[in-house]
Amino acid sequence: MPDIDVFAALANPARRQLLGLLLDSGPLPVQQLAAQFAMSRPSVSEHLKVLKDAGLVGERKAGRQRYYELRPEPLRDLTRWLTPYERFWREKLGNLRTLLDEEGDPASHD
Repeated sequence: MPDIDVFAALANPARRQLLGLLLDSGPLPVQQLAAQFAMSRPSVSEHLKVLKDAGLVGERKAGRQRYYELRPEPLRDLTRWLTPYERFWREKLGNLRTLLDEEGDPASHD
């Protein structure tokens, strides 16, 4: 079980950007990840620690380098949890679209 809430980990834009980089590029060393940000390497490492504690990234050591990789399992769990809410809002928006179409159709006011 993750040590930190996945929502809390995803709340920060820098952490979402780190996940995007790992999704696009695969495993990367912390130096390469840090080069993508206008913040210190220790700050990037702290963001990676939050992601790791949430189970969203894995870490492996190769020599003196630490490589990080995306771990999608918590995101899959989150998607499963969010799916009923997505259906709810899709239905509500569909009903709104129907209502607006009827309001805009002069024939429907007779």
